[in-house]
Amino acid sequence: MARTTSSFDPGRRAVVSMLASLPVVGLAQAPSAARGSMPTRVIPSSGERVPVIGLGSSKVVEEIAKHGEAPVRDVLRALAAQGGAVVDTWPRNKANDERFGAVINEPELRQALFVTTKIDIAGKDAGIAQFRQAQQSYGRKTIDLAQIFSLTDLETHWPSLRAWKDAGEARYIGVTVSEPRLHDALEAFLKRERPDFTQVNYSITERQSEERLLPLAADRGVGVLVNRPFMNGSYFKRLEGRPLPPWAAEVGCTTWAQFSLKYILSHPAVTCILTETSNPHHMEENARTALGALPDQKARARMREFIATV
Repeated sequence: MARTTSSFDPGRRAVVSMLASLPVVGLAQAPSAARGSMPTRVIPSSGERVPVIGLGSSKVVEEIAKHGEAPVRDVLRALAAQGGAVVDTWPRNKANDERFGAVINEPELRQALFVTTKIDIAGKDAGIAQFRQAQQSYGRKTIDLAQIFSLTDLETHWPSLRAWKDAGEARYIGVTVSEPRLHDALEAFLKRERPDFTQVNYSITERQSEERLLPLAADRGVGVLVNRPFMNGSYFKRLEGRPLPPWAAEVGCTTWAQFSLKYILSHPAVTCILTETSNPHHMEENARTALGALPDQKARARMREFIATV
């Protein structure tokens, strides 16, 4: 394999503290960040910090066979240039994954990225084989984060993930959900286990996880990766042709993407948001949303009230 350790090196990037909690009035001021960096938040289980905006790269990796490596390379460069690091994906097509692995091991990206993988297949041996495929395709003996996708065969795979972490083959381990029907099962799991991370669907228009899951993750010391910040694009379709309310500028929003991302980031339980795009300009815009002011509790309530009317 090309590498024997994780390539992500947090010491290479400027470390910028994020607020641990939000004030109750005015705007929550995000800390100033050096050019080319973004605010970071703590992984509760280790104290390591990761940048707050990442990339959910599944779609752009799937399209490598059709469009080549250039789109994923460009979007990863845009993420890294803004100080982002977390790249979430999992092995499905060996040829695509190997080409993706070649990109993430290019010199300017090799030590800049925090790379995850997932197990999404039933059966212990099949899960182990999938993890080995990820190690090989991504050129990493150590994966930054190994996850069980949508709680698939959870009781079978969880011991395997623990073993990989103990052996140093996964620095962190976790589980994912992306739909409300799995929230109860995730809640039960988090009450009996303490993964390093959980991944959950959360946005200004999909807020079910606010009630129990996000507070529980915070109480249990579990990092939170957010997926579906734009509800796989349906968020933008819902708002198409509608202007932002004039007061959106007061919470630092000039686009609808920022409106959802700022809302998500203002929740203190959130560690990192996984945005999905194959457009480097959109990636840059998403990444820069982390800079500047975040809405406080009063502003969050106003945002919720507004989105309920559209």
